[in-house]
Formats: sequence, C-alpha cells, structure tokens
Amino acid sequence: MATPTASAQQVDPGRGRNVPAYAQNTNPSSNGNGAAARNQTDPRALQIQQTGGDRVGGNPVGGKQTAEVQQTAGQGAANATATGANPNAAPFAPLNPTELDRLQKLLQAWETQSKGTKTMTCKFQKWHFDLLAAPAGIHATKSTGEIKYATPDKGMFREDQVLFYQGMKDGKPQYGAQQGKVGDYWVCNGREVIEFDGNEKKCTINELPAGMQGQQIFNSPLPFVFNLDAKQIQERYWVREVKAPKEGMFLIEAWPKQQSDRAQYRLVQIALDDQQFLPQALIMYAPNFNAKTAPMWDHYEFADVKRNAIRDGMQQFFKNFIPQRPPSDWEVIREKLAHEPDASQIASPGQPNLK
Repeated sequence: MATPTASAQQVDPGRGRNVPAYAQNTNPSSNGNGAAARNQTDPRALQIQQTGGDRVGGNPVGGKQTAEVQQTAGQGAANATATGANPNAAPFAPLNPTELDRLQKLLQAWETQSKGTKTMTCKFQKWHFDLLAAPAGIHATKSTGEIKYATPDKGMFREDQVLFYQGMKDGKPQYGAQQGKVGDYWVCNGREVIEFDGNEKKCTINELPAGMQGQQIFNSPLPFVFNLDAKQIQERYWVREVKAPKEGMFLIEAWPKQQSDRAQYRLVQIALDDQQFLPQALIMYAPNFNAKTAPMWDHYEFADVKRNAIRDGMQQFFKNFIPQRPPSDWEVIREKLAHEPDASQIASPGQPNLK
C-alpha cells in the first residue's frame, strides 16, 4: 500500500471532513532529510528505472492507486519522517551544481508548458489515510470529484462521492457511504469564496475585499501544479527532484519554507508526465506526519486534465463557478473578510485557500 501523505487541509477526526485552513489554529512541524536528486543535466534525457504497473494519470484510475505512485508515497514517507534539528533550515543537503542546473531546466520547462494556462479542468481520485479512522496502510476514505481553475482567482473543488472505511471482511477492507456525510465543495467566483457544507447544511459565503479580487488568491500547491511560476515556487519552498518510480515521469518534492505553511503541510510531492508537464498525482503529508506514530496523508490522482479546452466560451466557463442556491432548509452565512488573511491561512486542493 501507499505510505504516508497528508494534505494542506487538516482533518477534524470528530467530523471526518476537512476544516478550511483559514479557520485552523495549528502548530508547525519540523522538516526532514532525504536522498539527493539524480545527477543528470537535461530533463528531457531523463532515464528512470522501469518498475512495471499501470501508468499514473491519463484515463481515470480504476479505483486503486497505481504501483508507481504507491512507491512514490513510500519514498516521500521516509523523507517526511526524518527530522532535522532546525525546522527553519533546508530539509536536505544543498544540491550540487549539476543537480541544481538540472532542477532549473526542469522548472523552466514546466513553467513554459504551463504558463499559458487560462483555464483547467480535471477529474480526481483521492485517498485519505488516517490511523485514527482505519488500520495502518488502509485508506480511511476514498473520494472522486472534479477540479476547475481559471487564472487568476476562480476555482472549484467538489467531491462527488465519498466512501468510508467500514471494517474488514474476509481479510479485505470494506467501504461504503455514510448517511449524512458528503464531500467537500467550495467555489471561488473571484468576488466570493463559497463553501457548501452538506454535513451541517450550511452555506458560508466569504466576500473578498476589493484588494483581493482579481488576484491569485489560491496559495496552496494546486495553482503551481497546474500553472507553475518557477521563481515563486523556489521562494516559497525548498525544491528538489527525486527519483521517479518509472519512465515518462518527473517527481518533484516541495518543502515549505515558511513556518505558517509548515503548520498546514509538511511535504508535497508532485508527479508530472515528462512531455506536457501535466500533473499525474499529488501527495501531501500532514504537518505532524510520522510513518509509525502519525501516518496521515492525502493522495490525489488526476485524470482527464484539460488546459484551455473550453467549448462553451469563457463566459459560460465562469458561469459554471456560480452554483445554484443551496436547498431551502440550509443556513446561509455571509461574512466579509475585513483584510487580507496572513500566510498561515493556506489550504489544500480540497479547501478554499485565501492568501
């Protein structure tokens, strides 16, 4: 099974769902040490050991994590578990000139491929691992859903189906829906961040101040996965390339530099195809992650990733970010953000993320 990762989002064990990062009060965790990147100069010339198994990404993954990404998560778990004496220091040794040159070329190629992104849509599968909710090595929930993104300030994350661990039968984990339990659903239309909480029957509308409208307000890993800024990612994260589990894939690790970010997630791994730099998987480790004592992580796999593939025009695409009114028996809460939230208010792909 895949080994540890958790998302920028924090999980409330009592409710079994994600808590928006801007409502959290968490403590940062220290970073760890890991293996160095490979010594090759041209990203396009990368030759990775073949491990077999299905390719990650492409068509929707058939209900289970592919072998390559399981190995990826295992490698990241070892790195995330190791601890350094100084949490503000780089979590790995400095890259040598060859490694650094290769990384810069890879990031620039990634940026070149992705910076033309105006809109993006994709399907996803997500596995959440939590020792408090399921045995070690068995995911506590599995969800499927859709992500939409339009630069710079519009986004949607919706979990359409969530299955929960319900115990073991004949040595196999059993999963099913839980009455009254639904997945996360939030929308940012550029003026408001709207969270639909189907579990509590609440719709919270956060009105953005004028200074935040029209800006790239999503500072979670999601935007740079689909629309990379090479300079920005290196300012915010310690970045390195690590060994990918198969050919045709680049594997990037990003460790947050800021203490406020480390309070939300410890390590992010991004698996990219080596032709168009489209995301195949994203693995996010909880801030207090430990492979033995606190193995909590989220594992996303993306499918049907489409950049700038709009058939109905930009206006119709933006309309799709404005959902219908919530049911009449829901409570609607309207709030105004009086000022721009600070850097600690960082969320994951699964949560509205305000700068």
